[in-house]
Amino acid sequence: MSADPVIARRPGSSLATLRRIAPYLAPVRRPVAGAVGATLCAQLCGLTIPLVVQRIIDGPFTSGDHRRLPWLISLVAVLGAAEAGLFYARRKLIARPTALVESRMRADLLTHLLRMPVDFHDRWQTGQLLSRAVNDLVTLRKYLAFAALFLVVNTVTLVVGLAVLFTIAPALALVGLCSAAPLLLVSYLYETRYKVVARRAQDQGGDLTTIAEETMLGMRLLKSFGRARVRTRLFREQARCLRDTELHIVRIMAALSTALLVLPELGIAGQLAVGTAGIIHGGLTLGDLVAAIAISTYLRWPTECIGWALSETSTAAAACDRYWELRDSPPSVTDPPHPRTGPLPARGHLRFENVHFRYPGAERPVLRGVDLEVRPGETMALVGATGSGKTTLTALVPRLTDVTSGRVTVDGVDVRDLPLADLRARLGCAFEDAMLSSAGIRENVALGIPGAGEAEIREALRIAAAEEFTDALRPDGLDTRIGEQGLSLSGGQRQRLALARAVLGRPALLVLDDPLSALDLHTEAEVEKALRGVLSDATALVVAHRPNTARMADRVAVLADGRITAVGTHDELLANCPRYRALMAAPEPWEAGGEEAMPR
Repeated sequence: MSADPVIARRPGSSLATLRRIAPYLAPVRRPVAGAVGATLCAQLCGLTIPLVVQRIIDGPFTSGDHRRLPWLISLVAVLGAAEAGLFYARRKLIARPTALVESRMRADLLTHLLRMPVDFHDRWQTGQLLSRAVNDLVTLRKYLAFAALFLVVNTVTLVVGLAVLFTIAPALALVGLCSAAPLLLVSYLYETRYKVVARRAQDQGGDLTTIAEETMLGMRLLKSFGRARVRTRLFREQARCLRDTELHIVRIMAALSTALLVLPELGIAGQLAVGTAGIIHGGLTLGDLVAAIAISTYLRWPTECIGWALSETSTAAAACDRYWELRDSPPSVTDPPHPRTGPLPARGHLRFENVHFRYPGAERPVLRGVDLEVRPGETMALVGATGSGKTTLTALVPRLTDVTSGRVTVDGVDVRDLPLADLRARLGCAFEDAMLSSAGIRENVALGIPGAGEAEIREALRIAAAEEFTDALRPDGLDTRIGEQGLSLSGGQRQRLALARAVLGRPALLVLDDPLSALDLHTEAEVEKALRGVLSDATALVVAHRPNTARMADRVAVLADGRITAVGTHDELLANCPRYRALMAAPEPWEAGGEEAMPR
């Protein structure tokens, strides 16, 4: 069963689907046309050889005059060498442009995926996206480099070959045509069936990629819970489904190949029967019969190739359709058509005005009329029960997704009116799931400011209490690669790096989603102490679960039932807000001894 988050579309015309990649072919049309021309000339060279053989048989062999024989034999050798050279030229000409088409389509797909909102990526499986970005585009490149080219060339070769046959011996040409006509019907019928099964195989391949990707990323979890056998069983079941579908494809191709082999053989047998009768009755020469049989034999491969190319067209069309399924998904978060410029220098004044938000397909909204102001230079803690919408609210500020209604403003300008690059340059964000790449520490911290200097990076690491452990990494300190998603580090170390990334460059507005949740008490105290210095110069919205984090803020907002139900200082809310007291009820280990008991 496919895991696509969209309803599978009924496959349309293969050629209509493939026509959509024409804009990618336009810049490389000259080398592609050169490859088509070289291939066609090569085919025509091979088609000319039987005509030369006809001249040899009906000329020097029949008349006994052998003076032209060396020249005719040399011509066959030249035509054979030319055919080989032109096929070599085809490969040289077609390789680069088709690879360029593949790379451009892949780059455009990645650009499009980066423009899509977070909820889009929440709905799509990573394996399906990878399958479309890698496997399907490889399929398209191979199709353009071989099957598509030979579909055109072999069709022309077949028409020219039949025309030559009609010139040599019309009766033999009619026999060959009668055997070739059913091939078109057979190819069409099998191509229709193949198209559906090929799409199913590609979707199942994406599902299998998803399972493999999730297994690799969750290896520690699977081992710790002893679920390796269960995961292996799931992988085998999905692999078995894919195997069954691919075997179905093999059965279709076997039946098609059989038809493509048998029908031309029957045609050649018919030509031999008719041609022999023609020689006996004097209406046909031996050279005509040999040339006709040689041409028919030569045309067998183009005929078979057309059937094969039609099946490959179905596979490529399915891959193309899967590609455009992603590209046709319109990004809901885009640059405004008439962008505004925010004030400089940025003050970080943040407001939520009657903000509503509902996830696509959800029955109830997550946020229902949120009104909140974070004044310039103020640190606002956002507190709420699990699932109350705190992370959703913070995601609206950098426009990871957009409000359903209402508006979010930064320095008095609706975030939807600011260019995305301008908006995100004003922000520093750190989320609860500290996502890191497999690059080095330096590249991870400087993700938002690639040109950051050594001193700036070290200052950010110092604020996040990460400088000591990053310098101790072996073998290269800040340049040590930390593995996929930074899993070679502890959860607290990853979170400190995410915090350092957020504060790098001292942005005017910080959005921190529970930035201290994975830290031990000693490290949390160190980070808080350094973070207070950063927060004194910036506006900050901080999602807080720990009382100590809430105490660090100037004010605290309580989010419940999709609304802000209370705003005040930590002490005021403890005294006057029962909901807040309940949220803060689980004491931290140091709270029994008061604030003085905190580790320093």
